[in-house]
Amino acid sequence: MSNVISIQLPDGKKLPVEKGASVLDVAGEIGPGLAKAALAGRIAGRLIDLRTPLTEDVELQIVTSKDDEAGEVIRHSAEHVMADAVKRLFPEAQVDAGRTDHSEKFQYDFLVETPFSPEDLERISDEMKKIIKEDAAFERRVVTREEAAALFTERGELLKLERLGDIPEGDTITVFQHGDFIDLCRGPHVSRAGQIGATQLLEVSGTYFRGDETAQPLQRIYGTAFATRKELKAHLHRLEEAKKRDHRRVGVELGLFLLEPTLSPGAPFYLPKGVVIYNGLCDFIRDLYPKYGYQEVITPQLFRSNLFERSGHYDKFHDDMYWFEGDDSEEELGVKAMNCPGHCHLFSTTKRSYRELPVRWAEFSRLHRNERSGTLTGLTRVRSFAQDDAHIYCTAEQVPAEITSFFEMVAEVYEKLGLEGLEMAVSTRGDEFLGEPEDWDVAEQALIDAVEGAGFKCRIKAGDAAFYAPKVEADFRDVLGRAWTLATIQIDMAMPGRFGLRYVGSDGELHQPSMLHRAVLGSIERFMGIYIEHTGGDFPFWLSPVQVAILPIGEGQHAYGQSVTDALRGAGIRAEFDDRSETLGFKIRDAEKQKIPLSLVVGEQEASSGTVAPRLRKSKEKIEPMSVDAIVSRLAISATERKMGPLS
Repeated sequence: MSNVISIQLPDGKKLPVEKGASVLDVAGEIGPGLAKAALAGRIAGRLIDLRTPLTEDVELQIVTSKDDEAGEVIRHSAEHVMADAVKRLFPEAQVDAGRTDHSEKFQYDFLVETPFSPEDLERISDEMKKIIKEDAAFERRVVTREEAAALFTERGELLKLERLGDIPEGDTITVFQHGDFIDLCRGPHVSRAGQIGATQLLEVSGTYFRGDETAQPLQRIYGTAFATRKELKAHLHRLEEAKKRDHRRVGVELGLFLLEPTLSPGAPFYLPKGVVIYNGLCDFIRDLYPKYGYQEVITPQLFRSNLFERSGHYDKFHDDMYWFEGDDSEEELGVKAMNCPGHCHLFSTTKRSYRELPVRWAEFSRLHRNERSGTLTGLTRVRSFAQDDAHIYCTAEQVPAEITSFFEMVAEVYEKLGLEGLEMAVSTRGDEFLGEPEDWDVAEQALIDAVEGAGFKCRIKAGDAAFYAPKVEADFRDVLGRAWTLATIQIDMAMPGRFGLRYVGSDGELHQPSMLHRAVLGSIERFMGIYIEHTGGDFPFWLSPVQVAILPIGEGQHAYGQSVTDALRGAGIRAEFDDRSETLGFKIRDAEKQKIPLSLVVGEQEASSGTVAPRLRKSKEKIEPMSVDAIVSRLAISATERKMGPLS
């Protein structure tokens, strides 16, 4: 048996190396400069640590600071440096877990006697700079469960022993060490601490162990890091802009919703203006259903547990659902957390023919999930929500066309919402999944082919799929450069079989249908939170809670202003008449503050000529006076055709 493996590089060249060589060894073979600059490796779309041994022929990319994903490795490594700094300054502190998502920031939770103060953060930050300057190497070790337990027991890290128990039996256990600091971690990490570059601690907050408010209170420190000070400075500027756009702040300022965590944690109170946006989004998707062949259904809010046992959610999702006892101790009821089991049951209730397929069922029902209180965040992480959810049952041959139709629907919706620059990725199976690996391989490749066939470059999110289905994710970057996953489509690998779904094919035989899960906006609540921050509350004209403000110059124009308002409302335009005894300048500024797209000023001249003087928000463009009939007609068209601007 050969002890040499072949490493294919991005330029197509193949490099023979000794079996067991690390990613860093390969970088060294390519050149000493690359080895010095290397931060991680990438195999099949997944970042891997530089010290990972290579045991088979693979395609390998070496990640440096110029790579788009370099920041994730840098921030993950800075996370360890921050925990090291805390331990140096507060030796009695116990270290809990870090963060899994390092796309923007890092964090660690600590068990300490006294909460961290702002002065403590400054000391920790200074200590981090010292550690980075020391430039210690990051080392990766594979250990047994017993060795890990002994290691953290000796160090008095009792929380780590709890986290060690979370690692499934049979999984490889790795620890990373730089200097004296060591932690359970899968990596990847930079080669040396000096590669981390520039860091900034952002804030400290209280949290609980595992997000459970009945558990021990912990202190969480957030920070971020970049390869250069320039990148860090640009990111901090974006964070300041993000604070101004925070949907929790903007939502209150514009009167969209309220959050009352002491009354109903994880469930917003929608105010009338917020309901306009909520219903506007749902109605938009609903209006497209005839075009794309969807029909709406409504399924119950409560089901007996056997439905979720059959779907697989009882075992995989039990702790994230709400359960209670029925009429007797033998009956267990679950509050609906997802629509797919109910849709599968509906499909199974009637004998189906291939002539009926595809069957496309959509539902906007409320869903409830038992998110831990420590994870709840405004509208973006809630317990009560709705999705623009749909499930498609079709033949295997129809799957590509359904995915193409999905891309077309997403493009149409996002254009009307002003969301640009979509990127597509496919999430592949993780360690736990339902179904057979070979079936997943086929489904994953089908999704990749569909993405590339639609003209997109396909990224791979290795191991990120839900337990029942590989998934296409449509990501977009908001105005602050943050990446969000919104639209998704998945090929279900489990439920059609678990529910025994069948249709009669053209050959007269029974066949199992393919099942697709599809969402264009995803959770309506989460989408609203993201969209509020993306727009800063400057919504497209068609979606604005108040589309037009009518501003009389004086009391003498109130009657005329009210008639203009009535004409607009009669045409379905959301218009507000401002009859307050304030100056015109005050009214104009207030309308702009409320982000109303268009103001119509009415004075004596307008009242006598039957016109209005339009003013576009945030525009110095001078618009000539228009007749009431003309402005009503123009705005009605903009609203009906869902245009971005009122006079587009």
